[in-house]
Amino acid sequence: MSYPVKAVIFDWAGTMVDFGSMAPVMAMIEAFAAYGVAITEAEVRRDMGRAKREHISAIMSVPNVVARWVAANGAVPTTADEDNIHDALEPLIAEAAMRLTKLIPGAAEVIADLEKLGVKIGSGTGYTRRTMVGVLPRAAAEGYSPRVVVCSGETPSGRPAPFMTWKALTEMNVWPAQACVKVDDAAVGIEEGRNAGCWTIGVAASGNGVGLSLESYRSLTETDRAARVVASARQLNAAGADYVIDTVADIRPILDEIAARIIAGDRPASG
Repeated sequence: MSYPVKAVIFDWAGTMVDFGSMAPVMAMIEAFAAYGVAITEAEVRRDMGRAKREHISAIMSVPNVVARWVAANGAVPTTADEDNIHDALEPLIAEAAMRLTKLIPGAAEVIADLEKLGVKIGSGTGYTRRTMVGVLPRAAAEGYSPRVVVCSGETPSGRPAPFMTWKALTEMNVWPAQACVKVDDAAVGIEEGRNAGCWTIGVAASGNGVGLSLESYRSLTETDRAARVVASARQLNAAGADYVIDTVADIRPILDEIAARIIAGDRPASG
């Protein structure tokens, strides 16, 4: 009998590559700095996972950021300013994403395992297609080549709308959504999966919630590491994740549990 989970849709940064989701943070800080505005990592991470144009708009709506922009540029930020930041961001994020395209430990093994089971592998990202040009071959060289990659700007709306996940499922000819799983490290990505009608698995340790490189994460004390992961998991649970794991390396037992629940007639929280 075929495996009941028909497809898994993975996010990219912080879920499958770039432990800590560092590339978009570094690029966003650099893009704002070019306009004399210092933004914090926390301000960047607050709306992580959204399409980059929407992400920039969200950052520019933060009162403290507006005040800093006015101090540096003499006027409140405009839509044209958001456009300029977006244009400046894309090459910065493309360079950072390419440089930091390192698979999360265990990711390649998980993909190989799922492919043996006949599970179709798709993906969605807040990165543009231009950004992914350098990322895809590097990920492939490490053993990760999803059948479908849906990028920012390729659907009518970005996350938390369900369209990126639906586009991936449509291109892979997979249905129903309740036989599929969305995996993401950001709350907005979990909301996307729920809105699409999929099972959702949050990734607490390797992504935006903890926000540390693998080296920095491993250097934490056991107590500090646990506290940060718990706080990250809390955010993903609040977004409605059906399950939360530390990293993608931990996913197989959860997928087996979901498979058993599908056979039993259960539906995801979104259903």
